[in-house]
Amino acid sequence: MRKRVIASAAATLGLLLVVPAAAADAGPGAPGIGDPYYPTYGNGGYDVTHYDLDLGYQPATDTLTGTATISATATQGLTSFDLDFALTVSKVTVDGRPAGFASSGEQELVVTPARPIPSGRHYTVAVTYSGVPSTVQRYGFTSWQRTPDGGVAANEPESAWWWFPSNDHPLDKATYDVNVRVPSGEQAISNGLLLSRRTKGGWTSYHWRQDAPQATYLATLAVGHFDITRGRTRTGVPVINAYSTDLKDPIAANARASVERTGEIIDFLSGYFGPYPFDAAGGYVPNVPTHFSLEAQTRVFYSPATFANVNTSVVAHELAHQWWGDSVSLERWSDIWLNEGFASYAQWLWSEHEDQGTPQQLAQQVYDAHPADDPFWTVEPGDPGPQNQFDDAVYDRGAVAIQALRDTIGDRAFLKLLKAWPAAHRHGNGTVAEFRRLAEQLSGKDLGGFFTTWLYTAAKPATFPAGS
Repeated sequence: MRKRVIASAAATLGLLLVVPAAAADAGPGAPGIGDPYYPTYGNGGYDVTHYDLDLGYQPATDTLTGTATISATATQGLTSFDLDFALTVSKVTVDGRPAGFASSGEQELVVTPARPIPSGRHYTVAVTYSGVPSTVQRYGFTSWQRTPDGGVAANEPESAWWWFPSNDHPLDKATYDVNVRVPSGEQAISNGLLLSRRTKGGWTSYHWRQDAPQATYLATLAVGHFDITRGRTRTGVPVINAYSTDLKDPIAANARASVERTGEIIDFLSGYFGPYPFDAAGGYVPNVPTHFSLEAQTRVFYSPATFANVNTSVVAHELAHQWWGDSVSLERWSDIWLNEGFASYAQWLWSEHEDQGTPQQLAQQVYDAHPADDPFWTVEPGDPGPQNQFDDAVYDRGAVAIQALRDTIGDRAFLKLLKAWPAAHRHGNGTVAEFRRLAEQLSGKDLGGFFTTWLYTAAKPATFPAGS
């Protein structure tokens, strides 16, 4: 902060000459972070370090109120900057001073501070807001799911807009404090560790903390009535699981039989991927009609629909993401294979552990099940396009490609690779190109042709196993 001084006329003139020059170096932050699949997602000009969310939620009306205090550092001089958000904003301050704000496009909140923010300056923005998230649609959908006794925020690649303003892209990861007030008798579930639970005046406040960097889409919130269980992994990581009390058997029983193995599955996957990267683990199963699950960091969201039978395979998939997607996040959404291909391959590793088929056998089944003219092979896992980002081929063809890589470089290099990648990019980001370079380094092989064939060609590879 510039100190106020009494200066001579000459010095004052000098200051007047400096200020416009500094202001001239500042400009608006970009309304997108530069992702080719989602040009308006994320924002430019700053880097978020921490989100402190102070929320209140009334399940009876699905009304969410809150103030998000965001700590950030300007990466350029800023006359204005954008946040991604969809609810109604009533007040914004920057470093305690009132700031201008306006909505633009589908999810842009444009903030104009009272004075420009110099490049390199740490600053704090506080946004006060409210809304009924389930009624708010952007691009034709909502990522907030209403439940009989509350609500859930969980989706990919976007869900933050419906409950907190953010720089919504995995390139800008941050730590979180989530404070949620709900009517007594309701529970609030979020990421990380539960630091406190206090009841006063008919309301209960929950304070969750995620102290490892976390992408915005991996932040989750669930309010409702849950049965909560606690345990630990073999290395002492606390495991917190939650099950909606509305669930009925056999779904309820199957969900517990699956999710309660979280600690065991983490211990198993740690043998392949290295130490578990967070200080908390677990998952929750709310009463929602959706059919997808999501690797919310340390607190996986599971759809009840996945538990028509006991399904530890989906648990293995989502827990593998804690390494592949959460700790090591993609740099752009075209790198989705690094998330989904390896999480799907982890299911095959777990299948082998459970004596239900080896990765080689399962990969061969997928390869044989899809003839050359099947559209399955037209999706390129290394760059599937936004319309195919979550296509079955990204998961299954992507996993076959991983087995083919194992066949090509051999078990020794492959198993080293499975641990080296999460270790090298822990709590950061990575690209497919960087992964290829690491695979080449560990194997001593040129893998350019392999990656072109298996990840970037819209056709069935001629042979499998690779090189046969």
